[in-house]
Amino acid sequence: MNISIEDYLRTIYSLYEKLENKAKGVKSVDIAKELEISKPSVSNMVKKLIAKKYLKAKPYSDIYFTKKGLKEAKRIMHNHRVIEVFLRNILGCDIKRIHEEAHKLEHTFSEYTIRKLDKLLNNPKVSPEGKKIPHNKMKRGDKK
Repeated sequence: MNISIEDYLRTIYSLYEKLENKAKGVKSVDIAKELEISKPSVSNMVKKLIAKKYLKAKPYSDIYFTKKGLKEAKRIMHNHRVIEVFLRNILGCDIKRIHEEAHKLEHTFSEYTIRKLDKLLNNPKVSPEGKKIPHNKMKRGDKK
């Protein structure tokens, strides 16, 4: 199974959302369980994500987002959940299938298309599963 960087960041963000104490960080064993892969596979990807400055962690410790990583993870999760809203509210897809379908589509939709979906859906705040849709706040000068 080939799991992309985006899949890892979305999964880690999903686990991060569930943390009561965000200062604790995410555990690699939880990532492995969520993605149904081995801990060594997670360890290898975490090292790559650290090198890309998306994550920070010490060996055998909890995993944390960097500012860059959290921004990217929020963007990925935002896109995923907006697509879920579109699939459910506009296309009427079965709630049991929207996560899987959104996962397939999130890798192919451009940021332009996501912005159009966001506008069409009146900037949804919550996914069909009741999860908050993260929004990165645009700064002056950022591309819209």
